[in-house]
Amino acid sequence: MNAILPNYLIGLREGLECTLVVSILIAYLVKANRRDQLLPVWTGVGVALALSVGAGVLLTWTMAAMGEYQPHFEGVTSYVAVGFVTWMIFWMRRTARSIKGELTGKLDEALQLGRFAVVAMAFMAIIREGLETSLIYISAAQSTGGDAGALPLLGLCGGGVTSVLLGIGLYRAALRINLAKFFKWTGVLLVLVAAGIFKYGTAELQTAHLIGWQHVYAYDITGWYDESSWYASLLAGLFNFTAKPTVPQIVAYLGYLIPVLTYFLWPQSKPAAKPVTVSTPSNEGVTQ
Repeated sequence: MNAILPNYLIGLREGLECTLVVSILIAYLVKANRRDQLLPVWTGVGVALALSVGAGVLLTWTMAAMGEYQPHFEGVTSYVAVGFVTWMIFWMRRTARSIKGELTGKLDEALQLGRFAVVAMAFMAIIREGLETSLIYISAAQSTGGDAGALPLLGLCGGGVTSVLLGIGLYRAALRINLAKFFKWTGVLLVLVAAGIFKYGTAELQTAHLIGWQHVYAYDITGWYDESSWYASLLAGLFNFTAKPTVPQIVAYLGYLIPVLTYFLWPQSKPAAKPVTVSTPSNEGVTQ
């Protein structure tokens, strides 16, 4: 469970963002009676997804080929992934209400330039999410157990499939979700996952002897805490909780979690904007 849950969350969150982007583009083309441009959009999306998968494979191969420097690579990669997660959740919170207008504006400009511009626009709209997902997934999979086999990939794919089903339901107006609350609470969970990745990156840099205090432990509950139990797996997956962490690992975890989570949950000072409605062929709306 500890290898599946965080990766499922990553697949769900990132997948739904991609699905919403594609839904907005398709709905705009259908409404504008430009169905002839659907193929270029899908081409751009497909190329972006293929490159994202390729980047994930390359990153995995590079990590395995680092040899004695693998802890250095994994530690730095984990820190970079945490940076991407943090930027992603705050970016979505800031732009959720304006994303439809931005996307349709760019698509309208691309339509005037031709098919290649439409392909490029769709590609650019998806590639960022895809590359982020690859990097975050690799780091999360390592932090929750690099020897977990296919379980992390299973979790990621499960989250992706769920996001596609949710996206289809939203597009066809057969399902209504308060997306503001969805992104808020999945954002909270991702902050917890990111804190665990940050802690893992610190542990790897300790293994690489780039950070000291390798044997200075914050606490040790291995005498009674069963790390093979279901609750230990759940805590390890969500919070990267371990029975014997070092002081630098706890400092890294709390040093990231407390300020980032506080700022994320802090009420925004700007007045709430009116909900955005994404038009669909059935004339129903998706409220964000």
